[in-house]
Amino acid sequence: MPRPLWAGAISFGLVTIPVKILSATEDRDTDMGRVRTRKVCELDDQVVSPDEIGKGYEIAKDETVPVTDEELEQMPLPTAKAIEIAAFVDADTIDPVRISDSYYLAADGQVAAKPYTLLRKALERSSKVAVAKFAWHGRERLGLLRIRDGAIVLHSMKWPDEVRNPDELAPREVEVGEEEIEQALQLAEQMTIEDLSGFRDEYREALEDIIAAKAEGKSLPAPAEDGTQEKGEVVDLMAALNASVKAAEESRGEDGEDATVHEMRPSKKTARKAPSKKTATSNPAVAKKTTGRSSSASKKTAGKKAASKRRSAS
Repeated sequence: MPRPLWAGAISFGLVTIPVKILSATEDRDTDMGRVRTRKVCELDDQVVSPDEIGKGYEIAKDETVPVTDEELEQMPLPTAKAIEIAAFVDADTIDPVRISDSYYLAADGQVAAKPYTLLRKALERSSKVAVAKFAWHGRERLGLLRIRDGAIVLHSMKWPDEVRNPDELAPREVEVGEEEIEQALQLAEQMTIEDLSGFRDEYREALEDIIAAKAEGKSLPAPAEDGTQEKGEVVDLMAALNASVKAAEESRGEDGEDATVHEMRPSKKTARKAPSKKTATSNPAVAKKTTGRSSSASKKTAGKKAASKRRSAS
């Protein structure tokens, strides 16, 4: 596990639980190289040290109110070293768009073992999540506490006024038929899975293949075919749904009669095999046309043989 990022305590009524915060995720897209930031003054283009930089709040153009570090430290912030539980709510009442970074909370010392276990069992039995306040990087933040594999997880959350209103993004009202909705539900049923562990970062794997090929002096892998629809192309929605359901059934090896199977694990092999099956059966007209040519050629040959026999007889 990584090094603790913060040490403090969970405040649960009059119960105090010493904990350490550890990052619950890791970014696999970085090389962990240190990136240094230099702050340069716009007036003389000189690098400025942290001691020469002050804080302030701009209340009007060219008018800034300075704020010192001492004034910030003396602010009444009760959550400076505590994760203060303020309420318990049902998990399904939390809008996922408000959830941000995730952290594990580890019990800090043997004295924290019993109250940590107490809070964990209380959350498990109530099927609720705890809403808390905590200080992070000089700001008070809203957090969410829940249980994952026996550990307490802290999710930082956005304040209500930090979430933008999506009303303007909704499309105009359109008519959607019941048959289309039923097909969409059938497609969703076909695509339902219970385990997400089979998903992989294919872009990262492709990048690793390119790096390996270049390091060994080999030719780069061929680019994958782009099966995306061109922008502006008109598609029959019902036909697209029917084709999607059929493709989902074929990927599971079904005959289309039973569309209630829940087990489907996404993998690179399945994704590559599905198009080949569809290509082999999706255009019967081509097969018929080829068969027609072969039949015509056979008749023509038979005609030549009959004409040759007649000349011999004469």
